[in-house]
Amino acid sequence: MLSPKGRVVMVSGANRGIGLAIARKLLEKGYSVSAGARDPQSLREALAEAPQNRFVACRYDAADRGTHQSWLDKTLARFGRLDGLVNNAGTSNTFSIEEGEEADLDALWAINVKGPLFMTRICMPHLKASGSGRVINVASLSGKRVRNENIAYNMTKHAVMALTHGTRRIGWDHGVRATAVCPSFVATDLTDGVTKVSREKMIDPADFAEITALALALPNTAAMAEMLVNCRLEDTL
Repeated sequence: MLSPKGRVVMVSGANRGIGLAIARKLLEKGYSVSAGARDPQSLREALAEAPQNRFVACRYDAADRGTHQSWLDKTLARFGRLDGLVNNAGTSNTFSIEEGEEADLDALWAINVKGPLFMTRICMPHLKASGSGRVINVASLSGKRVRNENIAYNMTKHAVMALTHGTRRIGWDHGVRATAVCPSFVATDLTDGVTKVSREKMIDPADFAEITALALALPNTAAMAEMLVNCRLEDTL
């Protein structure tokens, strides 16, 4: 397993939910964390207990390309290196095959696909230089099968799976390993309206963060391309 000491990881969408849980878990384990969020001040308050020598909060909006490079620049200026990127920022809506405006479709592609794609592009030279760089894409079981009408969300998460495998291919010889972590229902505000699974039976964000930390820590010789994480039995998975 890779030691977290001295390793620097960027985590997007860290204001709440899965992203906040991942940032907190990585700090607990000894990583240096650059957390990207649309509201960095509230993020600093949420992680007030973080060791200041190992933590920085930066503005990042997946749909605003200008924030991508500035976040990376601030991370490098603070820590001098980059060893991991967790593309967690994402959103959903109810765009279906039969209903929905094109602007809603475009918004999901901008945040769920273009965001992680272009962050991976600008981070890749630094991840290659690490020799053991890691890219963790928080996808979804909706990237493995379709079980609801929200087709735009399903399409974008399938695209994230393709992005992950493409990243593995171009980074492999340089020690970069990419993993798609695919959860079902996680108990966050994104699933507040879900009734098919009760909150207490959903994946706890802290448990999902532990799984993400495992993907970051696995050595080059034991990489996992996909990690499927479910809170219920599905015959196809």
